[in-house]
Amino acid sequence: MGEDELSRQGALFMNAIDHAFLLAEQSVTRRDKNPLFWNLRDAFINRDIKGLTKEIQYSFQSFMVRQKFSKELEDSQKRLLDFRFPHEWFPATRTMQRTVHVHVGPTNSGKTYNALKALENSKRGVYAGPLRLLATEVYQRLKAKGRPCALITGEEVRIPEDTDQYFSSCTVEMVPLNTQFDVAVIDEIQMIADPERGNAWTTALLGVQAKEVHLCGEDRTVSLLQALCASIGDKCVVHRYERLSPLKTMDTAIEGDYNKLQKGDAIVAFSRLSLHVLKRNVETKTGRRCAIIYGSLPPEVRVQQAALFNDPDNDYDFVVASDAIGMGLNLEIRRVVLESVTKFDGSQNRLLTYPEIKQIGGRAGRYRTAQNATTSAEEVEKEKVGLVTTMDQADLRSVHRAFEKKVDDIECASIQPPAGIVERFASYFPPNTPLSFILMRIKAAATVGPRYRLSISSDVLEIADIIQDLPLTIYDRLTFCYLPVSLRAEGAVDVLRALAGVVANNSTGDLLAIKEIPLEFLDVDMKDFKGGSQQYLQKLESLHIAINQYVWLSYRYAGMFRSQALAFHVRQLVEEKLISTLDRLDFTEEQLEHSRAHKRLQAHSHKISRNAVREDGVDEPEPDRDGPPVTDWPETGGRVVPQ
Repeated sequence: MGEDELSRQGALFMNAIDHAFLLAEQSVTRRDKNPLFWNLRDAFINRDIKGLTKEIQYSFQSFMVRQKFSKELEDSQKRLLDFRFPHEWFPATRTMQRTVHVHVGPTNSGKTYNALKALENSKRGVYAGPLRLLATEVYQRLKAKGRPCALITGEEVRIPEDTDQYFSSCTVEMVPLNTQFDVAVIDEIQMIADPERGNAWTTALLGVQAKEVHLCGEDRTVSLLQALCASIGDKCVVHRYERLSPLKTMDTAIEGDYNKLQKGDAIVAFSRLSLHVLKRNVETKTGRRCAIIYGSLPPEVRVQQAALFNDPDNDYDFVVASDAIGMGLNLEIRRVVLESVTKFDGSQNRLLTYPEIKQIGGRAGRYRTAQNATTSAEEVEKEKVGLVTTMDQADLRSVHRAFEKKVDDIECASIQPPAGIVERFASYFPPNTPLSFILMRIKAAATVGPRYRLSISSDVLEIADIIQDLPLTIYDRLTFCYLPVSLRAEGAVDVLRALAGVVANNSTGDLLAIKEIPLEFLDVDMKDFKGGSQQYLQKLESLHIAINQYVWLSYRYAGMFRSQALAFHVRQLVEEKLISTLDRLDFTEEQLEHSRAHKRLQAHSHKISRNAVREDGVDEPEPDRDGPPVTDWPETGGRVVPQ
């Protein structure tokens, strides 16, 4: 396209924007009546200036290609993007007559316990959970009961060597869809609605080849799951559970007085730094020991720490833990103390949603632990009262509201376009058309059923643009789009491009040859580092993320990323160094309180900003999102390209 034609198209596009905003001034803002304004406003609300810039770029590209396709070609594209029946993507599974058992109820009601009993009693089964931490726990549980079991996560694969008949415990993205099972257990099924990871739950539900499928989660998923089962001809049986012990929210907070802590308390925090500072402060102020649990601790360490906390006969009276405990870890918790009601979601600090608060707080008063996993629910004492409170009084009102408010039912399951369809759709465009544009065109043009929502995250689009200039196939681009990455970490973009360059150039991906991964930082000690302790910690975190990415890719491109054993060793060294560094950080209780207040202010400011640009100007309730726990080290098995 020549410069004159580009200028002409640009002027026409500006006229279209002016017209869209003129309609908005006349209160015409609905998506079907004013789609350009709706899309721009939605992008700004959800992703701020960066999202708005991206949406304008996409809208202009779409504006320019609007006349490129004939009516016949547009009809062909529309047929390709018919996503009304995603269950048809799994023809082998559709030949089975499955029974889907839906186990729903509040936290600490025994729903997962019953589903896992069905798994244990089968000849061959699979467990799918949201976290590596949970997959590892079920893997260890099955092995302890004498069942051969494989562990399959995005960053670790352990396959039994002495048999080919074994159970599997996976992160939900890694469920084998080409293997037949007697029983499949899919945990935390309410995450099927999550815009970032929900597609993995939808894929597992629609695609797993199991005679019995057991879904565990919240009651608000029932109507959606019944509708999905009816649409594919599966029998659906709903099992509802009541909480096995009462739960109460307290009227007073800890307010920095660690002497108010009692044996069995779990303090939940949302950053690695907060966890280690709290552990040190608790032990200093109380003279008692405090266990610590979060996702990226080595599995053996997590098991050891949980055992120390669960044992009533030692002096480990407390535990500080990430919000991973809200996903079902077996801990004998009497009271949950929320260090904060805000969390960093990858781009900004936000308030916890009501379901998140209820799920984390619901871990108080747990009726069973790993020590009595063989004890039936009926035999365990049911009268242990669980308590929930906060560290700061200012946060306690949010907790009370969360437990008082009824949460709306989940109406839609999240899906993503399968790789094969993306490849075919891309063939309609010139070879160098940006993948991000193709994905956004798919999202705009696809026909989606009323029980599904097509989700393509902003991170996927950003990664696609970062590696757009590299000579990769569409499939390889999509693989990297779902690489577990923190784009705001130091050097993250350089590492991402270096790893993608290995595949693009079909080069040797030896770990030591990738200079963008700063392995030399392993030799630097904090006392010798001139940038300060916080910057030193950030460099260690960035190195840990880069090594995890290398391991993740080593399972997908084994012939290129061949230094897997070395990567495992380096990752262990980095984790040991991180733990050591965190234990040595000089971070006072006053600084911790200041940090909580600052994040609380940021989260409330963000909520006010969102409400200010809402269509009707009415105060917006917190979004009903069930995202994965946001901790500083990846807890998941990594994202994978939709199959």
